Amino acid sequence: MTFLWMNLAIVFIFSFFARYFARPIITTVSTFSDVPIKPNKLLVVGTLLSLILISGLRSGIGDTFFYKHIYELNNFTWEYITSQKDIGFGILQMLLQKVSDDAQILIFTTALITNVLIVFILYKYSRMFEVSLYVYITGGLFLISMNGIRQILAAAIAFTAIKFLMEGNWIKYMLVVLLASTFHQSALVLIPIYFVVRFKAWSKATIAVVLLAVLIVIGFDQFSTLLFSTIQDTQYGHYDNFNEGGANFLRVAVEALPLVIAFLGREKLRELFPKGDVVINMALLGFVFMLISTQNWIFARFAIYFSLYQLILISWVVKLFREKDEKLVYYGIIVCYFVYYYYESVLTLNILYNSEYF
Repeated sequence: MTFLWMNLAIVFIFSFFARYFARPIITTVSTFSDVPIKPNKLLVVGTLLSLILISGLRSGIGDTFFYKHIYELNNFTWEYITSQKDIGFGILQMLLQKVSDDAQILIFTTALITNVLIVFILYKYSRMFEVSLYVYITGGLFLISMNGIRQILAAAIAFTAIKFLMEGNWIKYMLVVLLASTFHQSALVLIPIYFVVRFKAWSKATIAVVLLAVLIVIGFDQFSTLLFSTIQDTQYGHYDNFNEGGANFLRVAVEALPLVIAFLGREKLRELFPKGDVVINMALLGFVFMLISTQNWIFARFAIYFSLYQLILISWVVKLFREKDEKLVYYGIIVCYFVYYYYESVLTLNILYNSEYF
C-alpha cells in the first residue's frame, strides 16, 4: 500500500494547488460556463502523471495478471478478434502487439487512456477539482480501474459523453456509448439511460426510480429470475451462477450521503450548477444499482458507469453550505473518505501493490 498512499498524497497536493492557482472564467451569454474557474493545466498534468504511473506500472491487483496472461498467450489477428466479444478492446490489443509483446504495454496504455479521460472531464465540470480526485482514489474507483480494466475503460469513454447528455444531443451521445460498448458491452445500458436522466432532479420521476430500487431489493429473487432469463444467451448469462454475496451497506451509505446533501441544498445547487440535474440523476442511478447490489454484488459493476458522475457532484456539495461552514464540510469529506479508504483497502481487501519498476 505504500505507493498507493504516496499516490494519494501526490495527487491531492498537485490537484489542490491546481485549483489554488486556477484562472477565473470570464463568461458571456455566448460563452457560458457552469464552473467559474479552471485549474492550472501544468499542475493537472502532475496529478495525471502520478495516477498513470502508479496504475500503468503495476504488476498485480485484481484481474491484472489475467489480462497480461491473455495478451501474452494470444495472437490478436482479425480472425481471432472477430471471434471474441468486445471487438474494440481486441483491436487495441492487436495494435499494441505490433509495438511490443510485453503485456505491460497493455496495462500502461489502458491506465493512460482511462485516467486522462476521467481527469479531463473532472477538470471541466468539477467545482473543487482536488475533492473529485481525492474521492476518485479514496472512494475506490481508482482501485477498480486497476481491476476491471475493460469496463472502467468503457466507463471512461462513455463519461466523455456528458457534454452531449447535458445538451440533449442524443446522436453524438449514442455514438460515444456505442464506441464504449466495443470495449465492454455492458455500456449499452447507457442508451436507455439517456431518456431517464434528462428530467429535472428530485422530480416525481426521481421518487419513482428510488421506489423501484427498493421494490427490486425486496423482491430480488423474482427480479433476478426474470433478469437472468432475459440475458441467458448473452455473454453475461453466466452471472446467473455468480454467488459472492452482496455489496457492503457501508458502500451504499457512501453513495447516498452526497445525494442527501444535494437534496437538502437543491435550490442553491440549481443556482450554482444549472446543468447539474443530469449529474444528480446519474449519481442517483449509481446509488440505485449499489442498493440492488446488496443482494448480489454483480450489480455493483453497473454502478461504475454512474459513480463517475458522483465525483462531480461531491465537488459541488461543499459550496451548498454557509461560507463559514465550508471548511468544516471540506475537512469532514477529507477525513471521512480517508477512513473509508483505509477500511476498504487495508482492513477489508488487504490490497498489496506490486510493481517491477518501483
